[in-house]
Amino acid sequence: MWRALVTIACGLLLAGGAPSTAPVAAEPWDAMLVEARGETVYWNAWGGDDQINQYIAWVAGQVRARHGIELVHVKLTDTAEAVARVVAEKAAGRTRGGSVDLIWLNGENFAAMKSQELLFGPFVERLPNFRYVDTTGKPTTLLDFTIPTDGLEAPWGMAQFVLLHDAAVLAQPPRSAPALLDWAKAHPGRFTYPAPPDFIGSTFLKQVLIELAPDPDVLQQPVAAADFDAVTGPLWRWLDEVRPYLWRKGASFPASGPALHQLLDDGEVDLSMAFNPAEASALISAGRLPESVRSFILEAGTIGNTHFVAIPFNAAHQVGALVVADFLLSPEAQAHKQDPRVWGDGTVLDLAALSAAERARFEALPRGVATLAPDELVPVRPEPHPSWMVAIEAEWLRRFSS
Repeated sequence: MWRALVTIACGLLLAGGAPSTAPVAAEPWDAMLVEARGETVYWNAWGGDDQINQYIAWVAGQVRARHGIELVHVKLTDTAEAVARVVAEKAAGRTRGGSVDLIWLNGENFAAMKSQELLFGPFVERLPNFRYVDTTGKPTTLLDFTIPTDGLEAPWGMAQFVLLHDAAVLAQPPRSAPALLDWAKAHPGRFTYPAPPDFIGSTFLKQVLIELAPDPDVLQQPVAAADFDAVTGPLWRWLDEVRPYLWRKGASFPASGPALHQLLDDGEVDLSMAFNPAEASALISAGRLPESVRSFILEAGTIGNTHFVAIPFNAAHQVGALVVADFLLSPEAQAHKQDPRVWGDGTVLDLAALSAAERARFEALPRGVATLAPDELVPVRPEPHPSWMVAIEAEWLRRFSS
């Protein structure tokens, strides 16, 4: 039901529409800190990774100690669950006291909420720590899957799609979609990908499409403006051709990125994938992948983006959510998150804007044994318009889920 509701919410998105939003009333930040004390903020965020969950638990401890806020992590298997809840509350006329205070958001879920006026704001420029965000060097901090954020979501971390291989087993991994197809045929059962609508699986499909599409620039426009069958034909032909050579002959797929990592750790497959260049290092540090695992990107580059937090229009504890969003942008929280021993998620901040002591915190972080250097992560490919992800997921489910 929740995915059907989100599909309805994407109606304006598929047509490329966007609404106006009401500004947040000005209020001194110190007064907001006082008002937030004692609030319980329900943060709806993906709960499928232990290290991310532990980081969110650390944030909860910090905002409790500093601001007297109780932060509850509502663990999701898919962000669309929370989006559907807000859609349903609006349909029922629940304009205040909503069940979702803060939501980890990006891509088609942000576009759906923006198009249906389900978001509080604009609020981002009122966060004291937003002044440190590198909006010039990292333009996707203001642009979510081609959609302007317009102050409706606060950037939280930087990400880029990478693939993982065990160098002790596969020294030279395939670095293009055609090469991956040839390798899979030569090594049947040693490759697979997470089943969409899992985010990693859907991103893999977009990655293949970007490489194989006759004109990938068309993906920057809403899907309604293009011939979907013609543009995506190369992707479906590639998927059909590779399917018999997948793990379990393509009869089933891992449910998530972590599930695929487990297959790599168990030696059942030779490749995995992630949307965090430091994820392999973090998993090695946690003993969840072999020490010989390394990251790589494809020769033509891989998709990169920013992920965000947003506040629903009817959140019961909007002020507390603002304080939590601001803490997530603090140099301390960003540096702790970037530590590969914690999570390894890249910062959205401009280090040059920080004090010497704050910069030193970042400079002291280890890069991680399996993490690529910044010059090895180029080129970065832009995300397609979010309507492509919605349409591709639906078509994949039609073709492969039975």
